[in-house]
Amino acid sequence: MMNVVVIVILSFVTFSISAIFSLNSDGVSLLALKSAISNDPSHFLSSWSELDSSACHWNGITCDENDKVISISLSSKNLSGYIPSEIGALSSLSILTLSYNNFSKPIPIHLFNATSLHFLDLSNNAFTGFLPQEITSLVNLKHLDISANFLNGSLPQDLTHLTLLTGTLNLSYNRFSGQVPATYGKFPVTLSLDLRHNNLTGKIPSVGSLLNQGPTAFSGNPFLCGFPLETPCAEPEAQKPPPNPNPNEEEVGFVGKGKSGNGSVVVSLISGVSVVIGVMFVSVWVLRRKWKLDEGKMGKEKLEKAEEGQKGKYVVLDEGFGMELEDLLRASAYVVGKSRNGIVYKVVAGGGTVVAVRRLSEGDVTWKLKEFEMEVEAIGRVQHPNLVRLRAYYYASDEKLLVTDFIRNSTLHNALHGGLGNSLPPLSWAARLKIAQGTARGLMHIHECNPRKYVHGNINSTKILLDDDLQAYISGFGLTRLVLGCSKPINSSTKKLSTSQIIVSPQNSTSSCTMYMAPEDRVPGSKFTQKSDIYSFGMVLLEILTGRLANGGSEVEDDGKGLESLVRKVFRQERPLSEIIDPALLNEVHAKKQVVAAFYIALNCTELDPELRPRMRTVSDNLDRIRLQ
Repeated sequence: MMNVVVIVILSFVTFSISAIFSLNSDGVSLLALKSAISNDPSHFLSSWSELDSSACHWNGITCDENDKVISISLSSKNLSGYIPSEIGALSSLSILTLSYNNFSKPIPIHLFNATSLHFLDLSNNAFTGFLPQEITSLVNLKHLDISANFLNGSLPQDLTHLTLLTGTLNLSYNRFSGQVPATYGKFPVTLSLDLRHNNLTGKIPSVGSLLNQGPTAFSGNPFLCGFPLETPCAEPEAQKPPPNPNPNEEEVGFVGKGKSGNGSVVVSLISGVSVVIGVMFVSVWVLRRKWKLDEGKMGKEKLEKAEEGQKGKYVVLDEGFGMELEDLLRASAYVVGKSRNGIVYKVVAGGGTVVAVRRLSEGDVTWKLKEFEMEVEAIGRVQHPNLVRLRAYYYASDEKLLVTDFIRNSTLHNALHGGLGNSLPPLSWAARLKIAQGTARGLMHIHECNPRKYVHGNINSTKILLDDDLQAYISGFGLTRLVLGCSKPINSSTKKLSTSQIIVSPQNSTSSCTMYMAPEDRVPGSKFTQKSDIYSFGMVLLEILTGRLANGGSEVEDDGKGLESLVRKVFRQERPLSEIIDPALLNEVHAKKQVVAAFYIALNCTELDPELRPRMRTVSDNLDRIRLQ
């Protein structure tokens, strides 16, 4: 009888061992993970059995055609335990998601032997210790989220060795300390970087893609300073840089040396007219600190919805626009442009709603609430199919935001000259003519929609946005006044947008955008007029026809006088049109007469004497007639 019992026991053990070893090595590694999990309240891992011949049908497991594990997805299962080193033996594992559980202990170094990983999400757990340097062995990694843990130590400088890391790098809500490595400026602009709520210190390096980050990429680190945060860095007297020995030289860079009145760093453009496009996900864009907004009061009127508190007011101008302030607070945002007028974000809210939000720079003028409301609401009343529509705005003493439609296909400048975010082939003549005609109609509407003779004041190729159908939209109407102010305050009794009173000052322009300005406007103290806009439009039309920058590019023949002077010289000397036309148009011989007609329209718009320039209605009508030729 005793022998029988021994035989039965040995048979059972032998069967169990043979069953385990019938699993491939990936299945054995997964059983090690199951053993490391001390609590599985939903019994999600009950299907993980050592008696199975394959792990591919287990809950949360995905395999390839060779029964190799390629994905482990155990998110939000309330599991407790740790990650065993055996997981690093999964040679084909590409996705590991353990987020929203209670995993603890340090992240094992051997996990990073799984070099096929391209998606690693360990967020919202209780991991401790340093982030191992060995993580740089994950050469295929595109997405890394280890947020909301208890990780500490310094940020690994060599993370930039992960050259495929272009999706997400979320290290937020941990206990990382030390400085932000300057090497992080080497990350591509497409990477979503989130370093919020750590113990980071020092100045944010003003290098590379770090310049394209929104403020919330670094918020919650009370001892961080510098752009894009509103916390200026203390500059000891002994370390202040010497004065510029050549004061006439213009400093080049995104971050200006001065500070604005509220302590924030002043942003400038390298070119002065080019919008720097870089799609940069900043995870959650904070318009205002949440506790300040919770004090707000709700109110509704017939054509507006307002959320107003002691510190700020949010107003929806379009009755059909359903995005509330809380939607913006929860939305994802990408930095898509920076200029002297502020920073532009692409904001993606719940339900897929996409808008553009411009965060206005403080500029040279301080607005009171009522004055700002009158200005912005007057802008909102100017509506046309070729104008970017203003949907809502936010006002606070230290924060002013404009919410507009988002136009998806970059700018005319990028379409003509290339640039980040531009995937368009060279524009055909039909496309260029369509863009010119649409822009002319939009500008004509600005000039004629109100007897006060509105003025745009900053027409150039970066202000003309293109949608997927190459429909043109003029952006930036009213920004020149909102940011730069004017010589005298608005008369509150008129409640009108006094854009005809915009004054040119040395700060209003940079050397790069001067070529778009009419000659009479290049004198400090002069006023922008509708004739100024017409000259600027003529320069844009020449840019469309020649494919050259407004300053003429590197082939200017007239001592730097610009594109207009070059084109006039070619026409005056009756030289071949091929010398100045965009080479991409040379094969469209059927359009030669239309191109010549457009050149003459552009030259009429750029007459030196403003009285000789036609009205925008005439310009628009003449462009519309071209397609009939």
